[in-house]
Amino acid sequence: MNRLILTLAALAMASACAGRPEAASRAAIEARGGEIAQTQCGACHATGRAGESPAPEAPPFRTLSRNYRVANLEEALAEGISVGHPAMPQFAFAPDDVDALITYLDSIQEAPADAP
Repeated sequence: MNRLILTLAALAMASACAGRPEAASRAAIEARGGEIAQTQCGACHATGRAGESPAPEAPPFRTLSRNYRVANLEEALAEGISVGHPAMPQFAFAPDDVDALITYLDSIQEAPADAP
């Protein structure tokens, strides 16, 4: 179901950006990043703009910018994320996948509560 929603969202964004290749390309990259997030991380993390994480200890991806600059996660994603608890496997993504995942994560971040 989530894959279908991501695919439909990607198609809608791509058609809305049909006259602007750079926007269509970004939409396709975001959609690919969303698919990677859901496939690789969705068993524990909420990977979209809403919803609770299946694993209560796993933060929703839309809130990552509360603790990290999303762009700063690039190196960790490329070299392998390793955290201090055994439930999370170590991941290392290919460079194109890192770019797609960072682009997607950046696109779903919640605005800070004190934002105008």
